[in-house]
Amino acid sequence: MSDTPLELSRFIAGFWRLCDWQYTTQQTLSLIEHYLERGVTSMDHADIYGQQQCEVQFGQALALKPHLRDKMQLISKCGIKPAFDHTPERYVNHYDTSAAHIISSAEHSLQALQTDHLDLLLIHRPDPLMNADEVAQAFTQLQQQGKVLNFGVSNFTPAQFELLQSRFNSKLVTNQVELSPLNMITLEDGTLDQAQRLDCPPMAWSCLGGGELLSGQSAQAKRLQSCLSHIAEQHGTDDISQIVYAWVLALPCKPHPIIGSGKQQRIDMAVASEHIQLDRQQWFSIWEAAKGHSVP
Repeated sequence: MSDTPLELSRFIAGFWRLCDWQYTTQQTLSLIEHYLERGVTSMDHADIYGQQQCEVQFGQALALKPHLRDKMQLISKCGIKPAFDHTPERYVNHYDTSAAHIISSAEHSLQALQTDHLDLLLIHRPDPLMNADEVAQAFTQLQQQGKVLNFGVSNFTPAQFELLQSRFNSKLVTNQVELSPLNMITLEDGTLDQAQRLDCPPMAWSCLGGGELLSGQSAQAKRLQSCLSHIAEQHGTDDISQIVYAWVLALPCKPHPIIGSGKQQRIDMAVASEHIQLDRQQWFSIWEAAKGHSVP
């Protein structure tokens, strides 16, 4: 087992859109510092984000103040191989969870992020061709070399999680899953039940449904916007995103919501939502608005 216990911050900083924001290196550093000042110390990346450039941009910013590395947990993911240029060598998007690719991807992330270790490495998506023994072999090698301290998965079903855990001697520390009132599958398929049973808090991505909860025009989105606005008023805020985060935080599996914003005000509002406590009727009002019907 790993002798380096991982402690993630309550919220996670997500950098999958970092390149889209077109920040300078100094602006990226300022964003990192703002997250740290707000107690958001866990930084979520993946090898493929920004066509493999988001980690590079983050690493360049971190290099301006290397001492900040000791104040954060660096997370990355691997296993997806997009066909960015559709070359003969890579002509179709696919998954690769071979030991060689996992190790190569981890080492690439270390170089891009300009660090000597990752605090956490996740398999990005379930791979139908995943050989659990081979993944465990790669994890063990990276762990023994001190290049990665902890491991987990992303978007795995309970069965897929159990399979990999059965072959890996150290504890898988998280399953990063999509979770919002617009996508409650993990509340129903056993994923969050498993997380609670194993005391393995999940990381929650797309809590705001990619902005759909804030400005979507579907019947479901409008029902939720109305419900969330009503509850927000009860809690003295006009920011419905805070109510969404509070809804996620109320779950007993203790999820870590990922904030995917580069705007300081949105970061501040998200972090402040930790102090909003929904009662059961408010929580289920949101569930009802999402489903379009009452509980059975």
